[in-house]
Amino acid sequence: MPADASTHAPSQFDVGHVIPPVRRSIGRDNIDAYRSASGDHNRIHYDDEFAASSRFGGVIAHGMLTLAMISEMMAGAYGSRWLQSGSLRVRFRGAAHPGDLLEAVGSVTKSESVANGSRLTCNVELRNVDNGNRIITGSATVVVGSADTRETAQ
Repeated sequence: MPADASTHAPSQFDVGHVIPPVRRSIGRDNIDAYRSASGDHNRIHYDDEFAASSRFGGVIAHGMLTLAMISEMMAGAYGSRWLQSGSLRVRFRGAAHPGDLLEAVGSVTKSESVANGSRLTCNVELRNVDNGNRIITGSATVVVGSADTRETAQ
């Protein structure tokens, strides 16, 4: 029996589509590797005594390290289209500590026609799974070609 168009699950290009989440724990090894690669040697990212006296109460992950999880989620959903045309507009709302389990989530909220296809706007968020705190909130946009949306419609 053919599926009724009104009951089909939204494709990755449809408003309402929930983007497959990315979930992982942040460890000291991740923070140390990012610190080394980025050259960001702020003591808040490695010095336990210094970090304990900060407003964060301990060592925290770099903001860009945590933001990368949202970009990874978008790249997983939109591949090279994300790498070529993706953009983020976010706000950092909290910090991630070593041992935190984080999850990047998102959904398509808008689709508008542009010259070379459709521009999708997605609500995105990174949250601490254990306590529900939102670490990052914002939006992502990506342009998908008209061939992309035709392939999934068939």
